[in-house]
Order: sequence, then structure tokens, then C-alpha cells
Amino acid sequence: MSLVRLNIKGISYSQTQNGAYALILSEVDGERKLPIVIGAFEAQSIAIALEKEIKPPRPLTHDLFKNFADRFEIVVKQVIIHKLVDGVFYSSIICERDKIEEIIDARTSDAIALALRFQAPIFTYKNILDQAGIYLKVNPKKDDETDSDSLLVDELVSDDVEMVGTETSYKDLSIDELNRMLGQAVDNEDYELAARIRDEISKRS
Repeated sequence: MSLVRLNIKGISYSQTQNGAYALILSEVDGERKLPIVIGAFEAQSIAIALEKEIKPPRPLTHDLFKNFADRFEIVVKQVIIHKLVDGVFYSSIICERDKIEEIIDARTSDAIALALRFQAPIFTYKNILDQAGIYLKVNPKKDDETDSDSLLVDELVSDDVEMVGTETSYKDLSIDELNRMLGQAVDNEDYELAARIRDEISKRS
């Protein structure tokens, strides 16, 4: 079976169902998206890894694993989403130490959080993408792409889904106010909120 490389497009969250998030992966050489429902902690950890400028005051669990692996010279080479059963994705982490390769079973959300920290590629098999992949609606307006994502993820997660990092009421705040809110969010370890505020600041720079 042929492998298809995936990139992370973003994280969606539900305003009506607490803890309901969806990680959106997109195929590198195609238009299909692979939505994967994940937990709040994993969504936060992935958001932190995506936002390079947000540093938690203490290492998160996935950061600890990365530090541990670095200390013992273990490298994560790639992550493969290899199975889909009853809507649940199964993944493997391909590791290497002293030129010996090992395959470790992992939840897909954990595997991707680690892949980001190791800058390791993410793959799935073509048959899984054929089975679970979705197409975005073609729309001439680029700004509407996020709306299309939200509508598609809506069917998986909730009745009211919003993309993390999209425009919120932050547009009415000054840069100084946003920076203060960013500092407070990091101090409170609310990294999902910090990621959204950081996105708004980045839009203005």
C-alpha cells in the first residue's frame, strides 16, 4: 500500500461541546483533508508546537518526552496513521536509536504532537484517505475556505465549529492589550487561547 504525506492544516473546536476538537490534516499533493477528533489537552499541545513563539513556563508532557528522547539519543523519524476502525485512527511512531529502528503504537493525537516537536513527517495509507478523506468545497473567495472547513468538521464534532486562529473580538483590541492578554494566557497555561491571540498579533505585524 502506498503512503501519502500529510500536513497539518489547523485545529477546529466546538463552542457547544466542551473538549470537542478536530485536527485537520491535508494531503501534500492533493485536495483532500483528513479530520481527526482529538481531546482538549492534545489539541492544546499541538497548538503550542505549531505556535513557535509561545513557550510554556514548564514542559508539557510531549515536551518532556522530547527532552527525554533527546537525552537518550532517540529520534522520531516519522509517524504513520496506519489503521481506521469504527471511526478511530491508529498510529505508529517510527523511532531510531543507535541505527536500530523501532515501531511504537500510539494514539494519533500523541503521535502528531511528537512529530511536530521532532519535525518528523506524517503519513497515512492511500486506502485510509480514500475512506475518510473529505474535499473542501470549491469557492472563488479564499477567505471562505475556513467556512468550508468548519461546515465539514461540523458533521464530525458539533453544530457550531470555529477554526482556532480565525478572527474573533480581538480585532477591536490594541496591540498592547493583545500582548497583555497573551502574557496572561501563557501564565494561566491556556495555550489554546494564547495561540489565537498570537495569530491576531501576527496578522497586524
